[in-house]
Amino acid sequence: MDERGAPTAPVEHAAVVRTGRPEPDSEFAAFVRASSAELGRVAWYLCGDPARAEDLLQHALLRTYLAWGRVREGDPLAYTRRVLSNARIDTWRKHRRETLTDPADLPDLPADDGASARAEQDRLGRALRALPTQQRRVVVLRHLVGLSEAETAAELGVSLGTVKSTASRGLARLRDLLDGPATTPATRAERTTR
Repeated sequence: MDERGAPTAPVEHAAVVRTGRPEPDSEFAAFVRASSAELGRVAWYLCGDPARAEDLLQHALLRTYLAWGRVREGDPLAYTRRVLSNARIDTWRKHRRETLTDPADLPDLPADDGASARAEQDRLGRALRALPTQQRRVVVLRHLVGLSEAETAAELGVSLGTVKSTASRGLARLRDLLDGPATTPATRAERTTR
C-alpha cells in the first residue's frame, strides 16, 4: 500500500537474461584448455628453449585475450599462432642474435609410444633447431601444425612462392640432418635405391 492506503502493484524484480551464449571469459578459458598443448608445442619449436617458449605462449595468450571480442568469431587458434610467430620475430629483432639451448640440455618430450618415439622426436627437434629461423618457422607451421601453403603465407606475411621455396629448402636440409650420424651407410643406401 502507498501513503494514501491505496494498494500498489507488486514490484517486479529485474532479472538478467542470458542470450544462451557463454560469457567471453569462459569462452576464452575453454579455448586455452583446448589449444594450449598445440600452441605450447609450436612455441617450443619456434624458441628451442622451454622457459622462453612458456614466456612466448603466455604473451600470445594475453594478446589473444585482449583481442578476444573480435577474435572469437573468427579463428582464434590461427590468430594466436600468428601472435606467437610475430612475438618471436620481435625477439629476434630486439636481440639480433639467437642463443639456442645446448642439445644435451633439451628436455625429453613426453610420448606414450616409448623410448624410440622420444628419441625420434628429439632428433627432429635438434634438426629443426639447426635450420635457419625462417626455414624453421615455415616447416613448423606447414608440416607440424598442418597449415596449407596459403595459410602459412598469410600467417607469416610472406608470398606463396616464398613459402614454397623456403619449405623446399628447409625439408631438404632436414633430410640431410636426419640422414646424418643416427643412420648407417647401409640405411642411407637403402633409401636411395627405393
